[in-house]
Amino acid sequence: MVYGGPDGEWAAAMRYLNQRYNMPDERGKALLNDIGTEEMNHVEMIAAMVGQLMKGASVEELEKAGLSAQYVQHDHALFPVDAAGVPFTSAYIETTGDWDADLVSDMAAEKRAKVTYENLMRMTDDPDLLGPLSFLRQREVVHYQRFKELREYYKSIYKKEDQA
Repeated sequence: MVYGGPDGEWAAAMRYLNQRYNMPDERGKALLNDIGTEEMNHVEMIAAMVGQLMKGASVEELEKAGLSAQYVQHDHALFPVDAAGVPFTSAYIETTGDWDADLVSDMAAEKRAKVTYENLMRMTDDPDLLGPLSFLRQREVVHYQRFKELREYYKSIYKKEDQA
């Protein structure tokens, strides 16, 4: 899920906010800071949606939705897990210290997040969910493009022997 899984907003925010320190210049640091901060805003949007969906749900509805374990441990409270109920872990925060490897990973992460949003959108016809999910999916596309542009810029300046 986009709340706490490996391709979720928590992971993206932490990934980018940590990677920014290893970018070779202020341009890269600023971009990762901006996108990482925006991802934190996405966490809030997802939390609001999940919170609204959980609010007032009966135990029977939660059981039917496969959320029995969630209910037993957390009642109706939010807890960052993936779609299978696996809790968020710092292992999802990918950083290598190599700007090229990190940017390639970031581009892939944005594509995976986009696919996840598309999958979620196929699971509902609720316009109150589709609107925010569509917005978030589009932001993943924009983030991918910004990371791609930064990588191309860096490749033109910093000639790395091992560029893929």
